[in-house]
Amino acid sequence: MPTTPDDPRVSVSASTHPWHARPQEAVFSELDTSATGLDTAEAERRMERYGLNRLPEAPPRGPFMRLLAQCHNLLIYVLLGAALIAGAMGHGVDTIVILGVVLVNAVIGFVQEGKAEDALRAIRNMLSSQAMVLRGGRHTSVPAEQLVPGDIVLLQSGDKVPADLRLFRTKSLLIQEAVLTGESVAVEKGTEEVTEEAALGDRLCMAYSGTLVTHGQAHGIVVATGPATEIGRISGLVAGVQTLTTPLLRQMAVFSRWLTGAVLALALAMFVFGVLVRGFSAAEMFMMVVGLAVAAIPEGLPAILTVTLAVISL
Repeated sequence: MPTTPDDPRVSVSASTHPWHARPQEAVFSELDTSATGLDTAEAERRMERYGLNRLPEAPPRGPFMRLLAQCHNLLIYVLLGAALIAGAMGHGVDTIVILGVVLVNAVIGFVQEGKAEDALRAIRNMLSSQAMVLRGGRHTSVPAEQLVPGDIVLLQSGDKVPADLRLFRTKSLLIQEAVLTGESVAVEKGTEEVTEEAALGDRLCMAYSGTLVTHGQAHGIVVATGPATEIGRISGLVAGVQTLTTPLLRQMAVFSRWLTGAVLALALAMFVFGVLVRGFSAAEMFMMVVGLAVAAIPEGLPAILTVTLAVISL
């Protein structure tokens, strides 16, 4: 078996190891397996090395923490500060109104984040729960999470592909790969290697985890499991979406800071003018400027912008 880096699971990923461009004999040799499959002892050793064939799950955040995270915004901090001061001054109605605005914005963000987490769970549910394999030359059904690189998997109509496979025997095999390529028509698969530069949809000698066998039968060698599969790579990209800061989000952050500064400066000017020039009491002027700040700050801007872009993209 070839040498591998510290994380052997990554070493068999299609992104670093173009199995679709390898002849069948080379794949058998590199994975140290045969058409009769691994024996039980070797499969257990590889399980310890590669880990379970399942996608990693990030530690879940409780609903309260998710809701609280929606208030991590400069504009929301200003509103919460105004609500705190209004409450301290005994203006209960104004406090409730301001907090209501903040709560509505937080609920919208909470729902949107929940949909993103649902998308991650849906990707994990695409994986097959059982797989038919050859172990020591015998057909046996095992939990799909126990598959390891080098296992020989048998596919037939109606099966979900349980891992990334390099096909070496096919019979009228058609696989629906819409989850990966968006192509609604099932693809006819074969066993001949393709060029290393071939796009995902053109790798006709590969069967990818999470796709569906619509017709035919096949035998394939497991070449990638868990996060090293193509569906695992997509899951990783989806999980990392929240950490990305797009140009639009950066512009919104800059706009928020400028708008907050402008609103606070205007509110301070009005407060000073009302107290010193017009003779209003400090309490009256404070509630006036709080109302001005609440009206001027677009606390729902992130949600409105997200919905607008979603509608435009339809």
